[in-house]
Amino acid sequence: MKLKDILELIDKVADRGLAGLEIEQAGTRIRIEAKQAQPQVIHSYVGEPRNDSSLMTSIPLTALPPAAESPAQIAENARRMEEESESGFHIITSPIVGTFYRSPNPESELFANVGDKISKGKVLCIVEAMKLMNEIESEVDGTIMKIYPQNGQPIEYGEKLFAVRL
Repeated sequence: MKLKDILELIDKVADRGLAGLEIEQAGTRIRIEAKQAQPQVIHSYVGEPRNDSSLMTSIPLTALPPAAESPAQIAENARRMEEESESGFHIITSPIVGTFYRSPNPESELFANVGDKISKGKVLCIVEAMKLMNEIESEVDGTIMKIYPQNGQPIEYGEKLFAVRL
C-alpha cells in the first residue's frame, strides 16, 4: 500500500467521523485512529464476485476506540512503518520518468520475478521514456523481495521499483 493510499484512508476516516480503521493487506497491517465521542463498528467486505454474484473473500474493516493522535501523526507513523518494513533491503529506484515494463515485449519472459537471485548489472526492467527503451540494471547482488509497480504503470523519478535482500 502506498503512502498516497494511506493518506486517502486517513482523510476518509476523518470525513466520515469514524473512530478508526484497521486494514491488513499482503502482510502489512495499518491502523488509523481518530478522536471521536462514541466508537462505531462498520463492516465492509471486499472480494471478487463468483458466477452467482456472491462475494468470495471478505475482509472486515472494524472501527477502533478513539485515539489521541492527529491525522498528520498517523500519516507520519504509516510512513515510518513502511520504511521499517523495508529496512535491511536495498531499494532500486527509477532514474527517470516513464512507463515501467517487466519484459521487452508482451510475448517475452519477464526480466525478473520475486524470489529471483540477481547479480549486479542484470537487467531488471525497462522504463520507456519519450519512445526510448531504457534498461534498468541491478545495482547490487541479492534476491528480489518485492516489485513495486505493475507492468505498464507510469512511474516517476525516484519511485521505488524493486526491494532486494542483500
